[in-house]
Amino acid sequence: MIPTSKKATANILRQTSASVARKSTLTTLVAEPVRGSASVIARTRPGQHNYAASTVAQQDRVGARRNFASLPPQGSVKKPGAAKPLFNKILIANRGEIACRVIRTARKLGVKTVAVYSEVDRDALHVKMADEAYCIGPAPSSESYLRMDKIIDVAKRSGAQAIHPGYGFLSENAIFAQQLADAGLKFIGPPASAIIAMASKSESKDIMTRAGVPCVPGYHGSDQSPTKLLSEAKSIGFPVLIKAVLGGGGKGMKIAYSASEFEEALVSAQREAAKSFGDSRVLVEKYIERPRHVEVQVFGDTKGDVVSLWERDCSVQRRHQKIIEEAPAPGLSEDVRRDLGDKAVAAAKAVGYVGAGTVEFIFDNDTQQFYFMEMNTRLQVEHPITEMITQQDLVQWQLEVASGNPLPLKQNEIPQIGHAFEARIYAENPRNNFMPDVGPLLHLTTPAPSESVRLENGFETGSQIEVFYDPLIAKLVVHGRDRTEALRVLRKALEEYHVVGLSTNIEFLHALASHSAFVRAEVETGFIKKYHDELFPPIAEPVPDLLAQAALFVVLRDQPIFSGEGNASPWTTLSARRFGGDLHERRITFHHESLGEAPLEAIVTSTSPGNFKVQIVTPTTNRTFENVSARIATGSSSRVECTLDNALRRTTIVPQAPTGVGLNVAAERLHIFHGGAKTVLTIPPPKWLLSLGNDLAKNVGGGSIRAPMPSVVVEVKVRVGDTVKKGDAVVVLESMKTETVLRASVDGTVQNVGCTSGEMVEEGRELVGIQTEIVE
Repeated sequence: MIPTSKKATANILRQTSASVARKSTLTTLVAEPVRGSASVIARTRPGQHNYAASTVAQQDRVGARRNFASLPPQGSVKKPGAAKPLFNKILIANRGEIACRVIRTARKLGVKTVAVYSEVDRDALHVKMADEAYCIGPAPSSESYLRMDKIIDVAKRSGAQAIHPGYGFLSENAIFAQQLADAGLKFIGPPASAIIAMASKSESKDIMTRAGVPCVPGYHGSDQSPTKLLSEAKSIGFPVLIKAVLGGGGKGMKIAYSASEFEEALVSAQREAAKSFGDSRVLVEKYIERPRHVEVQVFGDTKGDVVSLWERDCSVQRRHQKIIEEAPAPGLSEDVRRDLGDKAVAAAKAVGYVGAGTVEFIFDNDTQQFYFMEMNTRLQVEHPITEMITQQDLVQWQLEVASGNPLPLKQNEIPQIGHAFEARIYAENPRNNFMPDVGPLLHLTTPAPSESVRLENGFETGSQIEVFYDPLIAKLVVHGRDRTEALRVLRKALEEYHVVGLSTNIEFLHALASHSAFVRAEVETGFIKKYHDELFPPIAEPVPDLLAQAALFVVLRDQPIFSGEGNASPWTTLSARRFGGDLHERRITFHHESLGEAPLEAIVTSTSPGNFKVQIVTPTTNRTFENVSARIATGSSSRVECTLDNALRRTTIVPQAPTGVGLNVAAERLHIFHGGAKTVLTIPPPKWLLSLGNDLAKNVGGGSIRAPMPSVVVEVKVRVGDTVKKGDAVVVLESMKTETVLRASVDGTVQNVGCTSGEMVEEGRELVGIQTEIVE
């Protein structure tokens, strides 16, 4: 979490007017294509000068480069002054995409960077990008990224002058900020007093109430006894939201819809809060049933100036965590927008805020009222969409302000141009309740960065997504002249984002961005639940042409076609015909999740080198494709080019080798990226091997509870011999800082327990076996 000041940009902009060289240094991270003046969307607060005219003039000056971050609005260039120099070297106390993000801006400004990493992050992208890197401990964050002493020691050893905490980990830790000050190091964030005041949800709400900012009804008291909290919940009225007093990001947050659910939700929220933030205290608030999540980006400097850089809508969430954000927030009246900005600035000024912060509000769709929720004293994950519509580099603002420079722009000079979306690419399985996934990125191709598409990557092909950390892989950020265009760009970019090796939410994000209600901007935090059936339609059987391409890929991969001139021989053309002159035929069996164990058959007949007949037989289809030409694309091992019904098809197919050995071998998977969607087919092992394995694996009837993902066992709630009922909590797991409760699927007796508290378990491992009575 990184609070930043705006003074930095101001100094840079002053120098911009004095030096062309400085202009080139300030090239923005975001480039946007030139558009006509009629398509520019620019807003100013009522009562302030019209920024639209200066925006158009600025576009004319910038031309095709459109480097908005390097040029201030017309008439806003500060007079040249003695800008304080930036740091020579900074340490980034974080990992993943935010560490890479900070390094990119530092590199642009000529600032050297120091990375820290845990033992499992030795080959991480942020380590490769930094000028220096130091290992600070084992994989668990409590032994590495949360070790203040080790981070400070590395800063001193490396000669870093300041520490950028990113978000998460130590970014909102006032003790860390103070320890840095005591060590003579600069914390690139707000003062400790502001962190203390606003990081505590209960204290911050008290401050907001005194400042006249409306707050959601709730209990923020110090009495944390379960009896008191339940009593307050009943007084507030169910449903209620239980939230950790410290922290954010959906951790330590549970909903209780009735008094009977309250105790279990409270215990889980307190446990998550203690693990994530070192403080188990919670507050209880009224749960608004149709809310929107609207937040305002603010920036303050040491001169007492605070501005807002417009608002963002982050309403669509799962597990109380954002997955897609946009700026500006759609559908707000200018009066509401102005009031939100004014209240956010007032909130920041109430605590003497310095740097980058975000004031979050709950907007009630039913009453059109908004309430203060919390203030995050750091740079948000979704800050790039604000950068896109303001054309400012907020990390650069942070570095400038932390160096002692003033805000670069006044409130009436901050532009709002077009519309932007951010889609968070997570390692998770949306169809399995968004359960996190871990593993290697075996294959990764992304949309090409452009003037309208920006990628914030933290990993590359071959990287390992670890169980110890948040499952965020990357952020896909797009910009358009308006919301409709930006959404179109987002959908296209998601279609070009291919990942193999673990589950991701890419297809779900595409479904979300295509949903008619989302297109109409009818957003709310309960959007996914409300439209669940439409967002998760039944999985359709693969179409015949996709199966044909998959079969052709297998044939071509296993028997390449040799096309070199002068090399023709019976051996290089052997795949087309057998020795007796018969045409070569191969039968391939696929399985797909839509049909369970029902086979999908493809019979491929090679009529001549590079030409085939393909017959597809499924429970619902019998289709034959004649005169099919096919090849693996030149220079690629995963791209098939073929003609089906005289239409040229180009499809990416990535094989994933089977895991396991002997009787435990799994099926090979083919990941097919076709028509903007991903389909996974499996090629099962030989039937004789499956049959033998099934015979050996037979066991008596019962309920086996297995780990749905690699996890750490938090609590085992049963022992051998215990009697359980269907629905009873059996094991509590934690993966990527999120708890999951596994429950019995049947009534029975615990026959075996295969895990212990604190143990790391792999996906698929049997944790508890439940014996049921066998009825003959």
